[in-house]
Amino acid sequence: MSIPTTTPSPADDAADGGPLEDAAFQTMQTDAVLAGRAMSSGQFIAGLIANAELETVGRPGKLPRDLWPDVDPVLVQEVWDRALAVGFHAGRVSAAPRMFRDQLDRLAGVFAAAGFHAMGGLVARSRRLVAPEHPADGEAGHGH
Repeated sequence: MSIPTTTPSPADDAADGGPLEDAAFQTMQTDAVLAGRAMSSGQFIAGLIANAELETVGRPGKLPRDLWPDVDPVLVQEVWDRALAVGFHAGRVSAAPRMFRDQLDRLAGVFAAAGFHAMGGLVARSRRLVAPEHPADGEAGHGH
């Protein structure tokens, strides 16, 4: 086997199924696997949303009322999108509150600085309840 003394051109490499063709296949394979995972996750989330829609209205016969036929559909979509984003983020924080301690502290301060003392207090209280200070974290303890 001879070792080339110059770097082969991409055209030479593609013609004989060499490293560039293999790299392109690997990229396409990785892309397909990751896209499949994303679609599967999206379907999972869609199932959770459908579950929540029915669970919150009680029975399938009430679902058409969820469409609010007498309300501007653009406004309904905007409210839906905003509520979904808020609910999704709240779910992330509630699933791992210790990971969001700094965010909870920071946003409680942002609310307070803006004069939104009630909302800032709610965030601060949730932070204390779900991610309390602990001496092992380098924070002041409360007799733990």
